Amino acid sequence: MIFEIVPNISEGRDATTVAACAAAIDEAGARVVHHTSDAIHHRSVFTAIGSASQVVAASVALMRVAHERIDLRTHRGEHPRLGALDVLPFVPLRDATLDDAVTLAHRAAGRIWRELGIPSYLYGAAATDAQRTLLADVRRGEFEGLGAKAAAPGWAFDYGDAPHASAGAVAIGARAVLVAFNVELETGDLTVARRIARMMRERDGGLRTLRALAIRLADDRVQVSFNVTDADATPLYRVTELVRALAARDGVAVGRSELIGLAPWAAVERTARAYASRPL
Repeated sequence: MIFEIVPNISEGRDATTVAACAAAIDEAGARVVHHTSDAIHHRSVFTAIGSASQVVAASVALMRVAHERIDLRTHRGEHPRLGALDVLPFVPLRDATLDDAVTLAHRAAGRIWRELGIPSYLYGAAATDAQRTLLADVRRGEFEGLGAKAAAPGWAFDYGDAPHASAGAVAIGARAVLVAFNVELETGDLTVARRIARMMRERDGGLRTLRALAIRLADDRVQVSFNVTDADATPLYRVTELVRALAARDGVAVGRSELIGLAPWAAVERTARAYASRPL
């Protein structure tokens, strides 16, 4: 069986730390096939593949480096976060099922707590409670609110009993392949991006399988950041064109867009065909 992990760390500015994290994954036996860093988000995203034992070992090795090098008490970035290793999804690829990925999520969470003392919440298909299914709900309150969150009814950690002083906690999940896709707006008005995110995301009545978040990039630029959890149901070109139409209501133009990590070839080809078929 082959699995993918897509760990997100709360470091996007120190190239030495990012390189050390990538090396930890590779040295544990998994293979980093892509990574990206963003200084404004203050976040890096790795995509790695390997067998069941390799991706679990890589996850623990990555957490070991991240918690030694990243201190959330001094971390400031535009992307919400609750831990040094913030998100750790397991994705089934060849000959693997989502249930297999859930098993690995539990295995990694247990080892990370026992060996490093860092607690975790399980989300996605690995969620132990319906209110933990969505990553946004798990991460609400962020690092600074972890103590109060863990003490609240129904929000005890799945593994562990207290936040780590500097590394916080990690959200560990199991899910199918998704596409992380951002669309920039040529305005500094964050309320425009927030309105678009609210109208488009599933949890507020928008498109099914779509997650969305508004982020400020600069004084004159904001972004709508998406997780497209089913690119067949919601093609990337449709996401872009909906953003364009909604932004136009405020007289705002769409700027560049970007992929974070990898995307299925079929999703890229479908969008390319859609734009190529348009008259010039």
